[in-house]
Amino acid sequence: MLRVATMADADEMTTVMRASVLDLFRGFYTARQIASASVHIAHVDPTLVGDGTYFVVEGGGEVVACGGWSRRGRLYTGSGDQADDGRLLDPSTEAAHVRAMFVRPDWTRRGLGRSILEAGRDAAEAEGFLRLDLMATLAGVPLYRSFGFVEREHAILNMPDGVTIEAVAMDRDI
Repeated sequence: MLRVATMADADEMTTVMRASVLDLFRGFYTARQIASASVHIAHVDPTLVGDGTYFVVEGGGEVVACGGWSRRGRLYTGSGDQADDGRLLDPSTEAAHVRAMFVRPDWTRRGLGRSILEAGRDAAEAEGFLRLDLMATLAGVPLYRSFGFVEREHAILNMPDGVTIEAVAMDRDI
C-alpha cells in the first residue's frame, strides 16, 4: 500500500534507508563510501514529509520502501545545506526533483520504486511541472533509466566527512 508519509514514519523510513544503502550500494561503492552514505544520505528530510511530497510503501504491516519528489530547490541530501534549498521551484521553467528513493533489500524487484516514481510524477504534473530531474546514486541508475530518465552528467558528491560519492544527474519529461 502506497501512502503519503508522516513524521510518525520517520524511524521506519530511516531503517529502510540505511538497510538499502548498506546492502544495495555494494558493488557500486567502497566500504568507506557506503558507510558515509549510510550517515549522510540515508536520513529523513523533514521538509519533504512536511510538504506532503514523500511516500511510503507498506508491506506486511511495516514500511518497506520510501521516496518522493520536491517542489523545492534542494536536489539531493548528503552534501550539506545550500542557501536555496527551501526555495520554491517555478513549474513553468524548472523541473520537480525526485528525491530520496529507497527500497528495503528484501523487497526489491517488486515494482515499489516504480510505483513511488509514478505517484511523484502524477503529483508534480498536477502542480504544473513539465519535467522531473534527480541526482542518482549508481545503484539507482537502472531503475531511473527504466522509467525514462536520461543521463545528463556524471557528478562527484562531497559528503560532509570528506568522502566522495559518484552520482549521475538525470532528467525526463513528465
